[in-house]
Amino acid sequence: MGLELYLDLLSQPCRALYIFARTNNIPFEFKHVELMKVKAGNMRPDGAHGLLRCSQMGAEHHWKVNMLMKVPALKDGSFTLAESIAILLYLARKFKTPDHWYPSDLQKRARVDEYLSWQHVNIRGKGSKLFLTKVLLPLLTGQPLSPEKLEGVTEELNVVLKQFEEKFLQDKPFIVGNEISLADLVALVELMQPVGAGYNLFEERPKLAAWRSRVEEAVGKQLCQEAHEGILNAKNLTADKIAPELLEHFKHQLLKQ
Repeated sequence: MGLELYLDLLSQPCRALYIFARTNNIPFEFKHVELMKVKAGNMRPDGAHGLLRCSQMGAEHHWKVNMLMKVPALKDGSFTLAESIAILLYLARKFKTPDHWYPSDLQKRARVDEYLSWQHVNIRGKGSKLFLTKVLLPLLTGQPLSPEKLEGVTEELNVVLKQFEEKFLQDKPFIVGNEISLADLVALVELMQPVGAGYNLFEERPKLAAWRSRVEEAVGKQLCQEAHEGILNAKNLTADKIAPELLEHFKHQLLKQ
């Protein structure tokens, strides 16, 4: 049996895995798990922001692959694995991908680990919050998003974007130096989430925009466009495209914030 990846490209971690596997010519079977068609009994939210990361489609088999009921998930023969960073590292080691992705040099590897440890509640947390607030909250309430609410979540994201530029990117081509690493790939897919909500965070940040171009060149612009096609259309999402149970779940989660 070959390698199977359970993914939905609306999910940032799923996009990172998809791009990494395709860039490195890793053979895999794409098992599509649709985030927006989940039933109430199958819902398992991401702990930080309530973003559902599971699906009705193929649910019974998927739960056997990942008892945590999240995507992404990996199945390699009889071996199964959850959590996107663990899966990225597994693929890098198993398929002996080029060293720059997860450097053997101790200090360079530590820089990758440092970013991956920091990003989850910072870039991921604030970017996801803006996306959910800007795209889903108006659908749930039937009211336009208040300028004050939008300003608040945008400012939270801007704070961590400044930290990303000053602490992690600095004046280097990539986070770890002159070559792309897993840190850059994970950063890019997360930053595209608010872009999908209509907030072009690269527009007034030339350093960040230049870094984005280098990352996309390193993995292939066409592949990046393919991976992000769905999320870049997410701002046009309508309530009838989302399962009613999922809408209700999002409503409870978002109105708490």
